[in-house]
Amino acid sequence: MSAITLLFAVLSAVTTFVIAAVVIGREAHRLDGVAPRAVYDPDEATRYVADHLPADTQSRLTFDELRKLLVLHMRWMHDKGLQPADVIDRKQDIDSTLVVGEETLTAYLIGKAEESNIDVLDDVDVVHVVRAHLDYFEAIGAVGPSASTNDL
Repeated sequence: MSAITLLFAVLSAVTTFVIAAVVIGREAHRLDGVAPRAVYDPDEATRYVADHLPADTQSRLTFDELRKLLVLHMRWMHDKGLQPADVIDRKQDIDSTLVVGEETLTAYLIGKAEESNIDVLDDVDVVHVVRAHLDYFEAIGAVGPSASTNDL
């Protein structure tokens, strides 16, 4: 192998490495600023929540009523700015702390359940639905960090 061929091979290898490092670094930086994709499937969510409810709650709540409660929960989240319309490759631009408490959400759903004629529910059933739905969000990776005592 001649010196020129060896020099060309080394320069090619170094150039290829530099190009790859720049491209990978740029993509890593871009992906770091983009919110992770958590896909919410209403059918999967309904099945997950139904499977994670206590037996007594399952016996008092129909599948359709459960689905309505989950839709109401999602509407509440949208009203709070937690479910934006355009989320594909969206930069993480949350500039204020928003604490989602089970108590507030449960009270909201109890009121909306009465308005939606889901009146066969016991209040504790709504608590179980909220907890199971929040567990589903955590299972699909749609939950942010837990609030510290300073945030509360």
